[in-house]
Amino acid sequence: MFCKKKRAAKKRAKEAKKLQKKGFASVLSDKRIPVPTPESIIDEDGKTVFGTFDKEFQNLNFLDIHKQSCLPDFMNKSRLTLWEACEINLDDDICILTAYSSLGGGIAGVCLTLVYDKHEKKRYAFTGITNGNGMSAGLLDGDTTEGKSFLNSVKMVNDFGNGKATVSGKGKGLGCKYEMNFELTRFSKPSVVSIPFGKNKPLYSQKDLFNVDGYCVFNGKKYLATDASMAIIDDHRGYYPYNSHYDWVSTMGYGTVNGAKKKFGFNLTRNQSNNQDDYNENLLWLEGETSRLTPIQFDHIEFNYWHVYDEHGMVDLYFDIGDRNRLKFQAGVASADYSICFGTLTGYVCDEAGNKYILDGMTGYGEDKSLRI
Repeated sequence: MFCKKKRAAKKRAKEAKKLQKKGFASVLSDKRIPVPTPESIIDEDGKTVFGTFDKEFQNLNFLDIHKQSCLPDFMNKSRLTLWEACEINLDDDICILTAYSSLGGGIAGVCLTLVYDKHEKKRYAFTGITNGNGMSAGLLDGDTTEGKSFLNSVKMVNDFGNGKATVSGKGKGLGCKYEMNFELTRFSKPSVVSIPFGKNKPLYSQKDLFNVDGYCVFNGKKYLATDASMAIIDDHRGYYPYNSHYDWVSTMGYGTVNGAKKKFGFNLTRNQSNNQDDYNENLLWLEGETSRLTPIQFDHIEFNYWHVYDEHGMVDLYFDIGDRNRLKFQAGVASADYSICFGTLTGYVCDEAGNKYILDGMTGYGEDKSLRI
């Protein structure tokens, strides 16, 4: 097995050298080039519009879907996953992940905030259970996602049509507390995808890269956003199979390309897309533009050490996990094993032209999620 992996790595490195000289366009699907966005993600016949799009949907009408599974349409709401998250790489000391998710068709909601101390390699968790109606219908004109509880509250006000958003929250944990207030301004073009998990079973994802202004007070110390601070908002809606799994890793901030420091970010996900080449959310954000990335693989070499790569040498990175927030349970036919991870990246990603972005030392965010429900 080791020899086989070594030979594959040599093959990827050889191909990467060739493609870096002439660019990676030949191994990237044209279906990953954004096209004009229809008004609604579900059409008049109850069918999903799949693809990569250039802006937000005006109407995220997921409950209008017809026959997304063998279950009757009146059960759509109970099967719909709703999630909005924000990752903020604040400075050399801490980074933040905050999120709200609606559960069980609006029966309940969870607002979660994780603050990761980069020096201690330790995450601090703040969690609140709220009502399940805190997620707005879209991302435009001040649409709001909000969960309020005694232990943790999160609020995201989305004005993506104008490239703006605000993120705020406060929480209490065991021997620690935080409060944050940030204003975000879009730095790059958006990532908007609708991915088929079945014939009419969609996963919609919009992710945007932002510059950051504001602060977080954590355990009595105030951390101010700087020029190096960046954020990603991830809005996530759709229908997962009964047995589902995905891996994810992302970063944002300053990295090195051609010997110069530049701001950028990337998103890399391996999920249950029916066609990984044509439908994925792998993207490199650059100032005012984006670059497609190829389908990727996750190799969990060790529990806290991952290798993330593609078959063409466009992506080759390692994720050294410092700490993780893990939820694991088994309850009859339902089960979950879900980790949100923080750590350090090494390696590189390339843009379509073949420019190499060195990641060494950048903070990584990741997920490893298996769910049966």
